Amino acid sequence: MIGALVMAYGSPASIEDVETYYAHIRRGRAPSPEQVAELVERYESIGGTRALSERTEAQRAAISTALGDGWTVRLGNKHATPFIEDGIAALVEDGVDAIVGVVAAPHYSHASVGEYHARAAAAASSAGIAYGRVDRWYDLDAHVEFLARSLRERLDAAEPNTKVLFSAHSLPERVLRDDPYPDELRQGAALIASRAGLEPWGAWAAVWQSAGRSAEPWRGPDIGTVLAELAETGRSPGVVVVPHGFTAAHLEVRYDLDIVAKARAAELGLAFARTEVVDADPAVMTALATRIAASVP
Repeated sequence: MIGALVMAYGSPASIEDVETYYAHIRRGRAPSPEQVAELVERYESIGGTRALSERTEAQRAAISTALGDGWTVRLGNKHATPFIEDGIAALVEDGVDAIVGVVAAPHYSHASVGEYHARAAAAASSAGIAYGRVDRWYDLDAHVEFLARSLRERLDAAEPNTKVLFSAHSLPERVLRDDPYPDELRQGAALIASRAGLEPWGAWAAVWQSAGRSAEPWRGPDIGTVLAELAETGRSPGVVVVPHGFTAAHLEVRYDLDIVAKARAAELGLAFARTEVVDADPAVMTALATRIAASVP
């Protein structure tokens, strides 16, 4: 039997778990009461935390179904139970002969996807189990088609000259030196734009979002800055955002985009829409399962 470990950032199981979850993200440093209250407010504004975990579990289940007999699929989170090491331990108990890890993020970065794999590979090695990895999957045809189709639907309902913004999670500049992440994001956006029939560059742009609150510089331009620039120039009546750096409608999508960015666009007089995210789309999860199966060590 072969094991697959689906890895994700993780979400708190309940509002009561937010403080513990936040401390784990901060490497054990306790957040201030104000920081906890702000994060709780964000979760409450999107209906709580349960649906976020359910979306990740749905992805795991869909991949398991697509892989079929001879596979067992577990979940491992970076910041919430079950942790990555828990997922590996569960697969070892399942009696697997090898493990393939995949992260619920389509584009590779040493500081994100690479860190997930490093933890999983170390745990598998300690158990004497061979470990294979899927580093990237933004180029899967089913993934490109899903987002291009959703983008085309949104554009068909929008005014002419609506600007398309391809959005992804920002990272600190220091970790992006010699990192493939920005290039993969550009390549992925170009694939989706081409499939949707957009002109190269003129009708779309790449933006960043959800930068951390630290003094060091993070990669930009931030989506809020771009919205302000579009409003100032008057070149576009609105935007369609494609959050292609995210595969599930978690906090970065449902709060940072659907609430914060949408409100900012409204203040600036811009129409705002976004595409769907893949979540557990059967075609995309089946294509991802095929890549997982091809990565057995």
